Formats: sequence, structure tokens, C-alpha cells
Amino acid sequence: MASRREGPLMRGGAGGGAGQPLSRGSRIAAAVAVGVALGCVCAFLYPDGLLSRSSDAALHWPRQADSVACETSEGVTSLKSHVVLLERKNAEFRKQINELTMKLQLAGQGKDEVLYKAGPFGTVKAVRKNPTVIPDESINPRLAKILQQVAIKKELIVARDPDEGVDNIGKVGGNHAVSGLKFRILREFLQLGYSVLLSDIDIIFFQNPFDHLYRDADVESMSDGHDNRTAYGFNDVFDEPLMGWARYAHTMRIWVYNSGFFFIRPTIPSIELLDRVAGRLSREPKSWDQAVFNEELFFPSHPGYEGLHISKRTMDIYQFMNSKVLFKTVRKDANLRKLKPVIVHLNYHPDKSERMKAVIEFYVNGKQNALEHFPDGSE
Repeated sequence: MASRREGPLMRGGAGGGAGQPLSRGSRIAAAVAVGVALGCVCAFLYPDGLLSRSSDAALHWPRQADSVACETSEGVTSLKSHVVLLERKNAEFRKQINELTMKLQLAGQGKDEVLYKAGPFGTVKAVRKNPTVIPDESINPRLAKILQQVAIKKELIVARDPDEGVDNIGKVGGNHAVSGLKFRILREFLQLGYSVLLSDIDIIFFQNPFDHLYRDADVESMSDGHDNRTAYGFNDVFDEPLMGWARYAHTMRIWVYNSGFFFIRPTIPSIELLDRVAGRLSREPKSWDQAVFNEELFFPSHPGYEGLHISKRTMDIYQFMNSKVLFKTVRKDANLRKLKPVIVHLNYHPDKSERMKAVIEFYVNGKQNALEHFPDGSE
């Protein structure tokens, strides 16, 4: 079969004769038709025009930038205001948390909420001290600011400026009213989260007492005991011959803690102790604060009474020395005379001024016979 080469576009004749090339005008017309067709397609696909989007973006960009900058500035101001509002709410929430935590601690006293597994024989030890309370500065903001400046490691010896209310109670209320007020005042210090070393004014300091505290109990107190047995406790046998075979009854005895010198930590049991003592002193006008202080510390729970669950420690009687220990024992013992006490409390003797001067002469100025002319007790 013979092949045929494609030639130029031919136009067939009427009589079926050989085709002829298209004229120039026909080609222009065809190009125009193609252009119109393409224009229609573009118009359908891009009704806003090919350059409209980019040109509009270019024209409007500066205005959008200005708008964004303005909105950013307003947003920052709004955020700052919002942060301040949140901080205020957060402070309110913290206060509520403190109050609820305090209530929870009070409600949880005496309840076994945590279970422990006991260790091997001889290794088990109970918790020695209670956790401290969450400080609540709202009870006395002025005192809180003062304590922040003067307290060292959240501990201090308490001292107060003259106060009309305190002075009036001292003038007309007597010693018991003053003692009751003392425990109420201590409560504020504990609520603010500070440990307090309470000291009477008939006490001489020879060393820094804070260097000799154990801090392993709610209360550390000096003792009115005059030797190891009376200060730290002993088994005292009571004899009742009428009982015959059961005539001997064993008792546990300890001399009382001195309510004029003790260290107390800011714990729930400590605050409860202060509340109990202050409450009883206000209800029992003839009561003695030291007796009430010890009864609340030591009396166990029994029918009709719930004892205070508080930990306590007796201070070393030769470091925190009462005047009975000094004048009855220490000054007569060659070895004990060499010891330098932390404090000496002239609680057993009424002639306090003269004895205090003599104690200073003995321990500070080294006058060895300064204490000799005083009797053991009061005349």
C-alpha cells in the first residue's frame, strides 16, 4: 500500500479536487477565535481577575499591619489587667486554703488516716513531733511585719511594748489575769508560724538558749525538779498497810514544768494547749496558771475528759537551772560549780534582786564566795 505524507492544511474543492493552503486572513481569524475562547475560560475561572488578589493584598497590607499593632497593644493591656485580677483571686484562694487546712488538721486530730507497716523488732519509732501550722498573717499584719524583721529562723523570745489594755489588767486584774492574757498573746505568735521561748523577768541568761534546744517536741520546758528523779520522773511506791498483801501501790511522779520558761513550737496541739489554759484561767479565777499548764500537759484521757495529745521534753536541769538546784546542790558541789548554765531562774526565792546580783558575781565575775551567805531556802 502506498503511503501518503501529510502536507499543509488543504481545503477541499467543490468537485473533490486537490486541497489548497489556508489564506493569511483565515489564520488570523482562527487565532482570534482561540484567544476569545481562552479569555472566556479565564473569565469563568477567575471572575475577579488574575491580579486582583495580589494587588488588593499589596494595597491593604499597611492598613492590616496598623490594625494588628493596635490590637496587640490593646491585648497586652487587657492581659495585664487579667493577670492582676487572677493574682487577687489567687490570694483569696490561698487564704481559703489556709483556713480549710487548719480546719482539716483540727478535724483530723486523733484519726488514723495513714497506715504504716511496722519494721523489725526494736527498730520501730513513733513520730516525735507534730507538723507546724500554716502561717496566717491576716490575724495580725502589723505583728507579722515586725516578726519578719526581728525573728531568726522563725524563733524569738517574746517581748511587747507597753499596752493600755495589758497595763490595766496588771493593775486591777491580779497575777492570774495577767497569766491568762500571756497565753492568749502567745497564741498569735504561733498562728503566725513562729516558735516562742517564753521567759519570766527573774531569769539571768549566760548563754544563747536557742543553741541548747532540741526542737523535737511541741513543748520544751524547764523543770521545778531539783535532781534527776524529781525532774525527769520516778516510780514512787505508795504504802497503805490496811490493804495487807496489796499494801504497796506503784505511782509515777514528776515535778511540774515551770510555766515561766518554756519553748513552744507552732503546732495544732500547742495552740490547743494555750486555748485550754487561757480558757480555764478565765473561768477559774482562783486557779494558778502553772498548775493548769501542767494539768493540761499531763492529765490523760479518762471518762468525761479528753487529754491533750501533745509531745513534751524536760530541759536539762543543770543547763536551765532553777534557784533550788543552784543554792541547794550546785554551789556545794565542786564539780557542778564548774558548769556554766544557760540560764538561772530565781523562781524558788523571794529575795530575787540580791540573789540575782550574787549569781552574776559568781558566774560572770568569778567571785567564788558570792553565793555562800545565802540560805538554801527563803527565811
